[in-house]
Amino acid sequence: MEQFRKLGIIEPILKSLEEEKFEKPTEVQEKTIPLVLAGKDVIAGSATGSGKTLVFGAGIIQESERGRGIQALILTPTRELAEQNAKALNKFSKYKPLTIAVVYGGLSINPQIEKLRTADIVVGTPGRLLDHIERRTIRLDMVKTLVLDEADRMLDMGFIDDVEKIIRQCPMKRQTLLFSATITHDVSRLALRYMKNPVKISAESHVDPKKLTQVYYNVTDNMKFSLLVHLLKHEKTGLVMVFCNTRKYVDFVARGLNHEGIDAQAIHGGFSQEKRNWTMNQFHSRNVYVLVCTDVAARGLDIKGVSHIYNYDIPGDSNHYIHRVGRTARAGKEGKAINILSPRDYDNFRHVLEDESLNIHKAEMPHIRRLSMRRDDRTDFRRGHERSRTYRR
Repeated sequence: MEQFRKLGIIEPILKSLEEEKFEKPTEVQEKTIPLVLAGKDVIAGSATGSGKTLVFGAGIIQESERGRGIQALILTPTRELAEQNAKALNKFSKYKPLTIAVVYGGLSINPQIEKLRTADIVVGTPGRLLDHIERRTIRLDMVKTLVLDEADRMLDMGFIDDVEKIIRQCPMKRQTLLFSATITHDVSRLALRYMKNPVKISAESHVDPKKLTQVYYNVTDNMKFSLLVHLLKHEKTGLVMVFCNTRKYVDFVARGLNHEGIDAQAIHGGFSQEKRNWTMNQFHSRNVYVLVCTDVAARGLDIKGVSHIYNYDIPGDSNHYIHRVGRTARAGKEGKAINILSPRDYDNFRHVLEDESLNIHKAEMPHIRRLSMRRDDRTDFRRGHERSRTYRR
């Protein structure tokens, strides 16, 4: 705990860190916590799993007092990240109890209204927070710390206007902390407009490039799913994440994998929060070992033990690619990123390869049988998707 103590973290938080078996600060924690505790505005480039919740949590918990109104607001792009942040803040504040309210869409608004009446800290998504502002069920005039978590993703998702409206409801005199996996032009513009002399911090990815193998397979459209099934059945894996670019493909791939006897669950923004929570519990408990997801649904999920990342659809740029593959090859463990390319992925893959630091090798195509597609699925998924025959391991 001595390394955390040297950063200036107060004893009640240190006690909770010890109970949670924190061993030493991550790079972003070491660089940023002293600045946060000194009251500075900070822009931190950091990925999911880098330990950023403790970075802003240490300052918020230290500066907040119970029963004095909402003193901190954390904006997140997704419901899952809001829940994850709130859960961590509750743990860190165990010995300095504070009331933490989580607000996002997909749930009844009335219990949230009730919780906001006594909240000291609020974690939420832009849409639902703006709803509360318009209903006048939340007051932000006492906010001392504003956190924009995964700011690049919030802007990518089109929340820029909502975010700016929410920021304008907070006092001018406040501390603003911005966390982003990538510092895009829009993120920089937001910082310039709403932050005061921010200190910029960058932390390296937790991915060990020496332990990450990156390959791609070149296939025809009608062999993508067949190859995915073959690899999942023949690769020795821990937990697996399969990324698709749309909800439709997520549903199709997850359904097809289960039809092939592979335990898989889908997660995307079209599901209810109850369904999303259940899915993540299944994955965390390893009742299923394959999670098929979109970038949006997976954003902010810190999942340990992921050995393989499959890009069933190739993302549109290197930043999104890096964020996906950054979920494996952590903490000294081996990891593998597998890209399944068909002609429709070539443009996206070309954009990914613009980052010359990526070392992606072509893999030799294994001998596989083509899995057949059901007639109704042929109608819905003419390009690049097949329905598979029943086959049990």
